[in-house]
Amino acid sequence: MQFYASPEQIMRDRSEYARKGISRGRSVVVLTYEGGVLFVAENISSTLHKVSEIYDRIGFAAVGRYPEFENLRTAGVRLADFHGFSYDRRDVNGRQIASAYARTLGAIFTDQTKPFEVEICVAEVGATADDDELYRITYDGSVQDEPGVVVGGQAESLVSGLREKHRGNLALGDALKLAVAALASVGGENGNPREISAGQLEVAVLDRYRSGRTFRRLTGLALTALLAASAGEPEAEAEEAPQPPTSDVTPADNASGGTPAPADDTVAEDAVADEAAGDDGPAAQE
Repeated sequence: MQFYASPEQIMRDRSEYARKGISRGRSVVVLTYEGGVLFVAENISSTLHKVSEIYDRIGFAAVGRYPEFENLRTAGVRLADFHGFSYDRRDVNGRQIASAYARTLGAIFTDQTKPFEVEICVAEVGATADDDELYRITYDGSVQDEPGVVVGGQAESLVSGLREKHRGNLALGDALKLAVAALASVGGENGNPREISAGQLEVAVLDRYRSGRTFRRLTGLALTALLAASAGEPEAEAEEAPQPPTSDVTPADNASGGTPAPADDTVAEDAVADEAAGDDGPAAQE
C-alpha cells in the first residue's frame, strides 16, 4: 500500500526544509540611501558573489545554496538581455524580473520534491528615492515590495531594528554603518554584537547619478576608508589639540634675562617720563 500524506503536510515539510537551509546562511541587507541602493552581504569569498548585476539599473542579492541562486541569476540576466534586445533597454524593469523569479520558484516549490533553498532580492534604482523598487522573493514564490529588505539568515531578528533606524535620505557612510551594525547584532557570544571587518563584507551599490550601468562594487581601500569614516566618533574629531601657553616675552628678553617689554604704549611713556625726572625706575635699580 502506497504511503499517503496530506497536501498540507507535504507543503509544510517543504517549507520547513527550505527555511532551515536558508537560515544556515549569512544575511544580506539591501536598503535605499540618498544616492541609490546599497547591498551589504557577509561573505568571505572573493569569487562566489552573493551580490551581482542583472541589468543597467537592476541589482541582485541572494542567500542560500550557491548553485541554485546562481542558476536563477543567470536566467535573470538572459531574460533582461532578451527583453532589452527585442524592445528597448528602458523597457527592462525590476518588477518584470521579480515576477519571473516568483513564477519559477513557485513552480519548483509546488511540482518538485525538493524546493530551492534560496531567498532573493531584486532592486531597481530610480531617478529619485521615491522611484526605487526593492522586491523580496522567497523560496515558495512569494513576492514582497519593501523599502528596506533583509534577506535570509537571521532576517526576522534584523528587520525590526533596521526599519526603525532606516531613512531614505541617509548618506552612503551612514547607510553602510546601519547595515553592518544590523549584520553584527546577531551571531555573537551571549547575544553580544560581533566585530565584522572589511574582509568579511561584500558591498555594492546602484548609483542613481551614473548613466548607463549603475552597478559598482566597493572593495579594497575604498571600502576600508568608508567603514573607518562611518565608525568615527564626532567627539574625538571635534577635540582640538592642546595649544602651548602664550607668553609676551620675546626671544631677546629670554636671552638677556631682562623683563618683558611692556605691551601698553601708555606704560612705556610713563617709564620714559620717570627716567627724565630722575626717579628710580627699573633701569636705575639694575
